[in-house]
Amino acid sequence: MLDKTLRMNYLFDFYQPLLTEKQQNYMTRYYLDDYSLGEIADEYEVSRQAVYDNIRRTETMLEDYEAKLGLLEKFEARRSIFAQLRDYAKKDDRGQLLNELTDQLEKLD
Repeated sequence: MLDKTLRMNYLFDFYQPLLTEKQQNYMTRYYLDDYSLGEIADEYEVSRQAVYDNIRRTETMLEDYEAKLGLLEKFEARRSIFAQLRDYAKKDDRGQLLNELTDQLEKLD
């Protein structure tokens, strides 16, 4: 399992368009820019508790979206399959072609 920050960053990447502008701003500041709750609260002139509550609700929403849509799970499964294909290509005489095809598949993501 990914650590929480990395997982939230991935979920945010996949589901960001489904969030409000305020949710996007708070999550960007907290997870991507590494702002503290206090810094975010000062920037938006709200309480630390308001920022904390918004971030926790947004995290829950992101996890709900993932439970329903599974985009991160599918992404991780594809990455695993690509890694297996690359390992196989190193062992096989037709490895060059397999590597090229794997590269083409990865570019589709």
